[in-house]
Amino acid sequence: MSSLLDAPSRPGELDTIEQEFSFATADFERVRKLIYQRAGISLHEGKRAMVYSRLSRRLRETGHRNFKDYLQWLEGASAAAGEQEWQEFINSLTTNLTSFFREDHHFHALADALRHSPSRSPRIWCNAASTGEEPYSIAMVLAEVLGTGSAAKVLATDIDTKVLATAQRGVYPADSRGLSPERLKKHFMRGTGSNAGFIRVKPELAKTIDFRPFNLMGTHWSLGEPFDMVFCRNVMIYFDHDTQRKVLERIHGVLKPGGLLFVGHSENFTDSRDLFHLQGKTIYKRV
Repeated sequence: MSSLLDAPSRPGELDTIEQEFSFATADFERVRKLIYQRAGISLHEGKRAMVYSRLSRRLRETGHRNFKDYLQWLEGASAAAGEQEWQEFINSLTTNLTSFFREDHHFHALADALRHSPSRSPRIWCNAASTGEEPYSIAMVLAEVLGTGSAAKVLATDIDTKVLATAQRGVYPADSRGLSPERLKKHFMRGTGSNAGFIRVKPELAKTIDFRPFNLMGTHWSLGEPFDMVFCRNVMIYFDHDTQRKVLERIHGVLKPGGLLFVGHSENFTDSRDLFHLQGKTIYKRV
């Protein structure tokens, strides 16, 4: 699940270290405006040092001497180069904290919902796929409940293209958190030789998932048939209330009536009862 940088900055932290690049308050405000426009993320003042640290790498890569020049170049870059750098800009300001079967009560609820569903070919959207642990966890539950021959599909999306590339490779350390010995044996292949210490998702599980980049702030949600379930966990805590509402309305539009929305442990949308009813612990049902 992708999320914004979580480590807090201490007041005055930028003033206590020698800065390589000029980073004025106006530059930080400009970054806040741009990341909000592009990704819906609301940055608060406590993220200033983290923003400096992450975006400094982009200044070095692009040869800029200060943030003012970099941001001016970013906004005025040509179409092809500009879109590539916008993606790097977004990638720099997101980080990814995830593991297999994180918040495992959701996966017990998923298995129970699948057992009671008349559909043998459910469509599930994991819209913060990060490095892949979450969509592969969903796919494992699908295989265990419905069998590996089912037509169930998982659409796994993320705004960060670099983590999606990792997810598509499906290669992880053998000691990755959240995997039982039984699931390791059933769903993964162990690396040998130079790949010792790593595991790879088996092809029959990987083919269940369609990975693609996706920005929740995009105006066109061309996602195919409505979904039976949507996982959107620990994403909207970084949006302001108006943006949360907009995204919830769009998720409502791509979910089947009665479909389930799984959200993060600190996210609460009970003020959107016209769209979703609380069904269980951080699980909502589409009205």
